[in-house]
Amino acid sequence: MAAAIEESVTRFAEAGIDARNCLIGLDGSDDIEAVVTAALGERPWECILIGGGIRKDEEQLELFELIINLARQHAPTAAIAFNRTLADIVDAAVRQLRKAG
Repeated sequence: MAAAIEESVTRFAEAGIDARNCLIGLDGSDDIEAVVTAALGERPWECILIGGGIRKDEEQLELFELIINLARQHAPTAAIAFNRTLADIVDAAVRQLRKAG
């Protein structure tokens, strides 16, 4: 998974998109709200993409809600994108960036 995420960073750069990952520990090792809030506060964001590992897992529903609400609070003008797989992650962001632009 880590290699696939790193590959996506390269693909974003190749597409001319300055992307940053906000990886969180789902094992309770992170204060997720603090980690996500800090990442959202780093700069103005045009698009926030929430991956399927959080979005598709029914056991992560409350976490998904938390992240959506943090995005609305700390990056209210950012488009929100969802990818189907790691293969279409850049396409998902580009799709929303075009709509927002």
